[in-house]
Amino acid sequence: MNIERILHSQGFGSRKECRALILGGQVSVAGVVHDDPTTEFNEFGDGKTGIEFSVGGEHWRFRAQVYLMLHKPAGYECSNKPTFHPSIFRLLPHCFQIRGVQCLGRLDQDTTGLLLLSDDGQFIHQWSSGKKNIPKAYEVRLKHAFDAAMIDALLAGVRLHDEATPVAAADCVAIDDRHLLLTLREGKYHQVKRMIAAAGNRVEALHRSRIGGLALDPELQSGQWRWLEAEDFACLAKFIQ
Repeated sequence: MNIERILHSQGFGSRKECRALILGGQVSVAGVVHDDPTTEFNEFGDGKTGIEFSVGGEHWRFRAQVYLMLHKPAGYECSNKPTFHPSIFRLLPHCFQIRGVQCLGRLDQDTTGLLLLSDDGQFIHQWSSGKKNIPKAYEVRLKHAFDAAMIDALLAGVRLHDEATPVAAADCVAIDDRHLLLTLREGKYHQVKRMIAAAGNRVEALHRSRIGGLALDPELQSGQWRWLEAEDFACLAKFIQ
């Protein structure tokens, strides 16, 4: 594949825009500037990792599809067309929007933590489907101290408005008298907040720490992202029923 097509496939703009970057000396491969848009490269590199290149001094590696982990901060909406708060896509390079990256499910604007994103439609459907019963762990800070009876109620199931049957947590562990680690297998609208309210308390802060067996990378600061690697996919698939 020539270098112009490689850049275009990675979301660096239209073919014309990618050609201008190359002709302007902004693109290098293995530290060597290439200003001929027709120069051919094996985009898959050594077959294990894609070709590495730089655009405007920023390092990239060819990836056929995008799989990302983001440490979502509060105050951002999981939408390309946000209503009241900035979009989480402001936290990502623009090339990902060009490639059509989407969130795998959404977190409320005031919820923080692990958010996955991809441009792979099958992957998005697989990991967004409520039928998969994928466990998701949330660290919940409550307004009021709770007791054992509240944990028992959450595990047994609480009644939510418009739900025909009680909804139960998959697991619920006390961190301290105002903090819980709550694991759910559904993805109902505002589920954590509604369950806590039904149990007689109120959520003050909510942070998603794990999806399946994949935990939020502790090295990621709020607002930072990284690529998912092979070991992440293996962790993600753990604990799936």
